[in-house]
Amino acid sequence: MNKPCRCLLDGSQPDLAATVRDYVESLPPEERCGEETYRARLRLCVACEALRNGTCALCGCYVEARAAKRNQRCPKTPPLWGRYKAEEQDTGEETEP
Repeated sequence: MNKPCRCLLDGSQPDLAATVRDYVESLPPEERCGEETYRARLRLCVACEALRNGTCALCGCYVEARAAKRNQRCPKTPPLWGRYKAEEQDTGEETEP
């Protein structure tokens, strides 16, 4: 059995990664955060000890899907990243975690 990796789906499950990418791309623009914020969130997830093969061990989500959604936050206490500000225009700024 392979040891879990602290990696995103591309590094562990490429077929599932494609499905999650399709899901993220299908989200309406008003539900998605900006690309800069998305990448910043994923960097924090990759550094987190709760990441296991693209899945958050704290909540069970695929981090690439959760990080793409504007109104989501990290499930860790305290959160590593917070929700988008309502008035944000993809500046990479988020509310306090």
